[in-house]
Amino acid sequence: MMNRAMKILFVDDEKPFRDGCQRLLTSRGFHVVTAENGLAALAILKQEQPDLMLLDVKMPVMGGDEIQEWVSTHYPDLPIIIITGHGTVHTAVDCLKRGADDFIAKPFEIEQLIRTIDRVAEKRRLQQKESESKREMVRTLLDFNTERKRLKTIINCLANGIMVTNRNLEVILHNPALMRMMEISEDMPCPVPAPRIVHSELLLKTIEEVVNGACPEDRIISQEIRAGKNTLRAITSPTLGPDRNVFWTVDGAVTVLEDITPFKELDQMKSDFVNMVAHELRSPIVSIRQLLSVLLEGLAGQLHEKQREFLNRGTKKADALLELINDLLDVAKIEAGRYVQEQVPTDIGKIIEETVALMEPRAIKQGIRLSCTFQNLKPVQADPKNMQEIFNNLISNAINYSPQGGTVTIAARRRGGYMEITVEDTGVGIPAEELPKIFDKFYRVKHPKTRAVTGTGLGLAIVKGVVEAHHGTIEVESVLDKGTTFRILLPVIP
Repeated sequence: MMNRAMKILFVDDEKPFRDGCQRLLTSRGFHVVTAENGLAALAILKQEQPDLMLLDVKMPVMGGDEIQEWVSTHYPDLPIIIITGHGTVHTAVDCLKRGADDFIAKPFEIEQLIRTIDRVAEKRRLQQKESESKREMVRTLLDFNTERKRLKTIINCLANGIMVTNRNLEVILHNPALMRMMEISEDMPCPVPAPRIVHSELLLKTIEEVVNGACPEDRIISQEIRAGKNTLRAITSPTLGPDRNVFWTVDGAVTVLEDITPFKELDQMKSDFVNMVAHELRSPIVSIRQLLSVLLEGLAGQLHEKQREFLNRGTKKADALLELINDLLDVAKIEAGRYVQEQVPTDIGKIIEETVALMEPRAIKQGIRLSCTFQNLKPVQADPKNMQEIFNNLISNAINYSPQGGTVTIAARRRGGYMEITVEDTGVGIPAEELPKIFDKFYRVKHPKTRAVTGTGLGLAIVKGVVEAHHGTIEVESVLDKGTTFRILLPVIP
């Protein structure tokens, strides 16, 4: 049933009938306004806003068919119920054809009239709801097309390449920047098989793994690829779509490509410059170091105490400069992929023991206890010289950053297909915000207790480069003022 507070305009030329219906409808909760003919009804329509009209067909001055025609033009949303006698039913049918909502024949019961009013009002409400739904759908489609055009404009104006791939490994969206980076001049339709645009097997394999759900939905894969003369950084991530069985599922991949060719060229220029400068500096520093050694050994004459002190200071500075130069050369070799010279079956335990024996006098002098433990050791394919440099760096750092009375523990054990080596100290620790930066070149942790510790800031960068060159990984965990643990995983020989 509809809301009985609705306003009804009752138009009929028979006053007793009109007044009687008004009383009955008012008693049922309706608000009723009456009119004795068509002209009076038009005057009321201009002042009132009824929700429904009860309209007699046969009336003097202006008949119901004329009023219906006028209302359908000026108030098309106003529902009309035609009231007719038995002799004029065919007239009521004509009114229905012209747009009236229903009709009721005289005489009628009040309950019959109310049911007709409710039915017409519900019908008109549903029609209005349907019309509103259609208008909302049109607005949604317009908004969707507007957003789509806006998104297309934004994508086409981006300097980075954009590529969206579906489950069939077809590119369904790309922008002009992508075509420039891939050095493709011809127009490509959509969809187009991904191999027609992407010629990197590495990137194609990554996209295939992503669309097949081989990686987590929130994972982002970053890699470098070559496209002609360009070096590109490709960042690939899954795209989600609705599915009948689950709410969301992977239905494709989006790849953003950035041209990093200028940065790679700049980095190569920097590496070449550092390499050249290091080589040019190394020879004269070595010569100076040798001359200082000759003087210190007294081969150029007897030295008094002050002269020997100055020469010792100069020797230490020359050694520090040589260490920096050697580190720079090592970094240049690592970046060029030429640092690992020879990989042979290597006993990690033996190298650790030799390094500990070499470092022990220095640790004892600083009041630090060194210890090492081994469990189920297996050989790894590695360059022994590189391995020695790794443990020299890590153990030396652990001693430098540990207070007097601290301990440094080195442990090696088999862990699946890897050898796990940990170097743990009880030193000052590293702040959490600085942990992601410690493997960066020239980066050194700032701490009031370690101001006296000197270094180039290249040691850990070299360690990371060497470990990764041996197909391993290195991680670090640290708690401020409690200590730091470096953990290395190196693949064992099958």
